Amino acid sequence: MKRRSLPVAAAFAASALMLTACGGGDDSSGDSDKIAGAEQGKETPSESAKPSGAPAEEKPDGVDVSLPKDMNLVFDWEKPEDGNEAAAMEDAANFFRAIYRGVDKRTAEDASVTAYATGEGLHYAETQINAWIEGGWTATGTLRHYNATTRSAPNGKSVEVAFCADSGKFFGKEIKTEKVLKTEPSIEDFDHYKIIMVKHPTGDGLWQASKVFVETKAAKCR
Repeated sequence: MKRRSLPVAAAFAASALMLTACGGGDDSSGDSDKIAGAEQGKETPSESAKPSGAPAEEKPDGVDVSLPKDMNLVFDWEKPEDGNEAAAMEDAANFFRAIYRGVDKRTAEDASVTAYATGEGLHYAETQINAWIEGGWTATGTLRHYNATTRSAPNGKSVEVAFCADSGKFFGKEIKTEKVLKTEPSIEDFDHYKIIMVKHPTGDGLWQASKVFVETKAAKCR
């Protein structure tokens, strides 16, 4: 069984954050693809792959988002020109690093999780991590994120970061037996995310995931 189908399915049942249909579909146009008060940003081309581990820019609080060598998160995108959108995009990546750091450390209370998530975003992260823990799994392989876009709210305090994820080479691994849970490639390998990032009121340059919307089996990401 693929990594993605395990915890995401559990989170879908437990959390109202996953608002799009589990069967997927094309939501590339129309009002349903817009956030009230947000402006459409430019799509950033997928060019350079950034591996997991420490973020590109050191945060003031020095939060550790490093991952084990066999758990590789790749962010195959370029930063937008807008400074806030670039910072929000980087911390959206840190949000996902924090989730899988929690999976690796077997806790939803890792400092990185509370640093890069708040509100419903924090609930999403905790649900994801706990699903892995309760299942007795960790993760291994490469999880690729790509086709990123950003949109800013007029007040400059929130940014939507949207992107695809391909888990075709990222798998669950049983903690007790170290058995890697693999399946054949399928549409279930592809998800489309929309993360609402909000500027931390006191953190210098820190953005936190406040809402998470997921379209599973996303054909537009193939």
